[in-house]
Amino acid sequence: MTPEKLIVFLLTLSVLVILHEYGHFLLARRNGVRVTDFALGMGPTLLKWTSKRSGTNYRLNLLPIGGYCQMRGEDGKSNEAEQQRAFRGGHEYDADNFQAKTPLQRLSIVLAGPIMNFIVALVLLIGGAIAFGIPGAAPSTQIFQLLPGQPADRAGLRSGDRIVAVNGRAMTDGNVLVDTIHHSTGKLLHVEYVRDGVTRAVDVTPVRAKSPDGTMEGHLGFTPATLPHRVAPPEAVSYAVSYFTFVVKSTLGSLGALVTHPSTVIGQVQGPIGMARVSAQAQDFGPFVFITLAAMISISLGVFNLLPIPALDGGRGVFILVEMLRGKPVDPEKEALVHVGGFAVLIALMLAVSYHDVSAALAGHAAF
Repeated sequence: MTPEKLIVFLLTLSVLVILHEYGHFLLARRNGVRVTDFALGMGPTLLKWTSKRSGTNYRLNLLPIGGYCQMRGEDGKSNEAEQQRAFRGGHEYDADNFQAKTPLQRLSIVLAGPIMNFIVALVLLIGGAIAFGIPGAAPSTQIFQLLPGQPADRAGLRSGDRIVAVNGRAMTDGNVLVDTIHHSTGKLLHVEYVRDGVTRAVDVTPVRAKSPDGTMEGHLGFTPATLPHRVAPPEAVSYAVSYFTFVVKSTLGSLGALVTHPSTVIGQVQGPIGMARVSAQAQDFGPFVFITLAAMISISLGVFNLLPIPALDGGRGVFILVEMLRGKPVDPEKEALVHVGGFAVLIALMLAVSYHDVSAALAGHAAF
């Protein structure tokens, strides 16, 4: 993975997190909650500007990863449990405090982040489809997926490589490339390809394999990327909604499998390192594939944050819903204790996933 690709991934992830926090920001301001700090990045503050109108501190922090939206009542300047008791006891001061708002107002603020992630994903998918088209049926000369143990894989070809010539003959048409391979069973092919802007070459021999129609032909064992085709706005919207639904169902299915049989699923979960690796590969396939990946990450962030897990937006929302059903809030100290426990579980899960990523990289299973 090149430094440039890593930077693009980090910036993309940061933008998605910031837009999530901006959802909280918008609903907080709309409901009269004072936002004390809105930050780009984490860690020490490099630049700070305070709005004279709202009093919000806008910060640019050292580490360009993510950001946060801090509201009055959640800034750690006073005991949150005491604030909750005061406001829920009928006191009329500090009306711009998050804890002073009605359950419905607080619920809208909490859910605004994940909803913003969903809106961003749909905008990316629709805009990307209109600007760059959607995947079609015509093959390109770029490798999309490799079959393990097949000639292309054994020769060292990788996903994202673009084949430019075979036996000295230029390859600009995917159909011509596929036809050449199919008619070269057992013949040594001198394949030239481009990876990260560098032209390389390898000798590889197609093996005899059965085609979908039952005939025998030469195969190298890779799936070519398809060429995109332009679509009108209505078709772009239809594609975006369909893909959005697919990702939501897939994400929920994976999370469900992680609970029911974690040992068989944990290896498929992508942590930060795995996400960066997939992002680097997506950048090789052009803007639409990368935009689609960004949309998928945004959807996954939204779904994950809506889970009824303490310390996440969904967990906070559950406590507010319980308050609305009971007519009185959960004891603040008990709620805080549950959130701390949930946060510890999330950290443990993140460490487990990251450990898998690092292990795969050290074992040579990741393309760096």
